[in-house]
Amino acid sequence: MTREETVLNYLREHDIPFEVYNHPEGKTIEEAKRWWRDDGSVHCKNLFFRNHKGNRHYLVSFHCDHDLDIHDLEHRLKESLVARGLPSCGKLSFASPERMARYLGLEPGSVSPFGLINDTSSHVHLFLDENLLHATTLSFHPNDCRGTVVITLDAFLRYLSCVGNSYEFLPLY
Repeated sequence: MTREETVLNYLREHDIPFEVYNHPEGKTIEEAKRWWRDDGSVHCKNLFFRNHKGNRHYLVSFHCDHDLDIHDLEHRLKESLVARGLPSCGKLSFASPERMARYLGLEPGSVSPFGLINDTSSHVHLFLDENLLHATTLSFHPNDCRGTVVITLDAFLRYLSCVGNSYEFLPLY
């Protein structure tokens, strides 16, 4: 079964509505923008980080038209984690392709919150920009950069409750 089929089957098995369309490969936002439909959804950028010790991993999702300053991101994530009594993320760096494969079952260019399906130990914590809460629909790769899943915010929140990883919305910019 392909990574995309795994995502689509998971969503169907959990009665989570979605739309999907396929297109040529788009490993970066700039490449993918050529193929995205003008469907009103907020297309999301997804980055996978590890902490300085390499024992914690974080997926960060936000509007594709924004960039994040990694030092500002470290500060925001640290504040949020410590406020909830969790260990600080410390210094962040991008996780290696090997870590991405180990924890999300993905490769660079295909990262999305749907990779959490493969994180059976719920190791990865997901941070989402709070501005996504104002979107009616969101769009992500279906763990393959040759497709786009469009999903309502409510359906996406249902997905997150089904997959079981910890997550939170916070201001990222």
